[in-house]
Amino acid sequence: MAARLKLAFFGLPLAAWLLHEDGHDLRLAVLSPVEGAPGRRRLLAAIGAERVIEPERAGPGFEANVGERLASAGADLLVSWFWTRKLPEAFIAATRLGGIGVHPSLLPRHRGPDPYFGAIDAGDPTTGVTLHALTAEYDEGAMLLKRELVVGERDAWQLARALDRPSLEVLREGVRRFTQGPPLEPIEQDPTQATWAPKPTGSLLRVTWAWPTARVLQRIRALSPVPGLALELVETPLFVTRAEVAAEFPSALLPGEAAVQGDPPDRVVIRTGDGAIAVTRAVLAEQDESGGGELDAQAVAALVAAARTARN
Repeated sequence: MAARLKLAFFGLPLAAWLLHEDGHDLRLAVLSPVEGAPGRRRLLAAIGAERVIEPERAGPGFEANVGERLASAGADLLVSWFWTRKLPEAFIAATRLGGIGVHPSLLPRHRGPDPYFGAIDAGDPTTGVTLHALTAEYDEGAMLLKRELVVGERDAWQLARALDRPSLEVLREGVRRFTQGPPLEPIEQDPTQATWAPKPTGSLLRVTWAWPTARVLQRIRALSPVPGLALELVETPLFVTRAEVAAEFPSALLPGEAAVQGDPPDRVVIRTGDGAIAVTRAVLAEQDESGGGELDAQAVAALVAAARTARN
């Protein structure tokens, strides 16, 4: 490459290692506290442990320590890729060119901590990633590069994985263009188009069974595989992680009522506002903490049928 940048990196180690492989000088790499994150060993081997800060091992005074290291690093650019904390404005100001980061949505839509849930739950046909300038506020900086992706029938985990590759692509391209061009052209975000994507809590963890079937399935995909949609069927607490349109269901059911079908039982259907869903995967609530595996449609149906028989 014609020139290389001196970088201060914050986030998951895979991106830091790839930027090193691109020929840039990683003066400092502050890693997100994610156990077993890919690329850590390669990064340590490539740039040396003395240039890497791992927050879970840093102890008290983490922010002051990082601030001091940044001040002496002489970095041209701060780069963020899946960093889990708000970066102090002083960190961004410590580098000559400021900071850039990637957000996994098409900004200004779905700013915030859970854009995967936000895009699926809103029914967006497409989402993507945005390389943007870092500012004092979350996800509000000028947009630099974008990549789009069709959401399709993905759940939240599948969407997150599908966005990993394009997010790395725009990050590496953005850093490269600081030295090789063409120059990045910042586009300010339109705040009137901004939406916020919080971690789902409260009513966002539930469905209204009078909703259309498609809307119910959207919410289940947005919540899956963790935590899933919490339900109690015949006093059996479950987290539904997958469902589909039910081809047949008892017409006498009211929205929210469930029936076990098949002989032997092989599916549970739940009435919606315009049809029904069939549960195809679920996790028992008491297995959630212990890491119990998913139940398939037949196992869910057998469990609910047995609970109904025991109650009667």
